[in-house]
Amino acid sequence: MTLCPPKDKTINYIEFLVQDISQSKKFYGDVFGWTFTDYGPDYCEFNDGHMTGGFAHGTPVSGGPLVVLYGSDLNAMQKSITAAGGEISKEIFDFPGGRRFQFKDLDGYELAVWSET
Repeated sequence: MTLCPPKDKTINYIEFLVQDISQSKKFYGDVFGWTFTDYGPDYCEFNDGHMTGGFAHGTPVSGGPLVVLYGSDLNAMQKSITAAGGEISKEIFDFPGGRRFQFKDLDGYELAVWSET
């Protein structure tokens, strides 16, 4: 799987502080199909097939930027998230360009998933 080359002035890497790296790997692997490379007990890199990021062991940060993921089937994505232990924080709503919802992962990070339809 080849990642997209870095592009000037775009998001290139996202890093999350998490309490339990193995728990985060299971959640994001189960829901989004991400793969992982471990770099010792306190850090792992994730790969979503488009870009990479990392999970570092630490205390999760409250707030921060909203990371928005793409999902072609929002209803199925919500079911996957709740089945994996996540919490829907904003139900599906319309916005210019499509629809989206927001959720909290197991460490309390809030993310969004959007689709054109």
